[in-house]
Amino acid sequence: MPKQRYEISDADWELVADLFNTPRRTGRPRANDRLMLNGVFWVLCSGATWRDMPERYGPWSTVYQRFRDWRNQGTFNKMLKRMHVKLNAQGLIDLDTWCIDSTAVKATRASSGAGKRGAEEPADHALGRSRAGLTTKIHMVCDARGVPLHFTLSAGQASDISHAQPLLDGVQVSTGWGRPRKRCRKLVADKGYDAESLRKYCDRYRMQPVIPYRVMKRKPKPGLPRLFDKPKYRERNVIERLFGWLKEHRRLATRYCKLATSYAAMVTLACCRRCLRHLFSYSA
Repeated sequence: MPKQRYEISDADWELVADLFNTPRRTGRPRANDRLMLNGVFWVLCSGATWRDMPERYGPWSTVYQRFRDWRNQGTFNKMLKRMHVKLNAQGLIDLDTWCIDSTAVKATRASSGAGKRGAEEPADHALGRSRAGLTTKIHMVCDARGVPLHFTLSAGQASDISHAQPLLDGVQVSTGWGRPRKRCRKLVADKGYDAESLRKYCDRYRMQPVIPYRVMKRKPKPGLPRLFDKPKYRERNVIERLFGWLKEHRRLATRYCKLATSYAAMVTLACCRRCLRHLFSYSA
């Protein structure tokens, strides 16, 4: 049977098959994990509801339940971590320059109204009111090649600078041995991240902030003046292009998920597809 659109290729599946294949010892035979994952990819890319899934993937309820199991077990996070190890082993992750930014995603009315959940689910479900209405923000860190390294979710009205340090603290680029890489040499961001607290944070970890100053009256700071690296700042467009690519997945361009954990799982899966694209496009 020919490969359908959105489905994972043989080479991609070979890299991650052991993360998903968990044979059942008793009871009814387990539905094929690759087929279930392809069904999740179809929902991610098409943006359709689970009930509208093509029959070739089996019952939609089975695919949805499998997605929930993988979400709760952290399978998608393990998959992204493995992609980072593979990319870093081939020298395809830029550990020198990282970019940070956020994008707002409009949420539908159906995404609101979720009740209280477990400890991992935020109280506001990462939903808030902004100029565009009900929205969610994706805060992202990527390298200079556009490889997504880490992201967090917040309500749409949250400021970028308030989530900058927690976002950077969560970066862990696995190398396969030793400690994971958590810092870069140069951090590129726009004026929304122009704050003295972030600049001191960069100084603490010996990172050079490539962040333009806002147009405002400032008192001169003691010590040597900070030099702004204009050529390096032009590389910031890589994260804008990354957001544009991620939002081609219609399940990300508009939020339909009630739970922030479900939406985060979809974002993680899209980041995995991005890493797989880098892995095979550069190695080919």
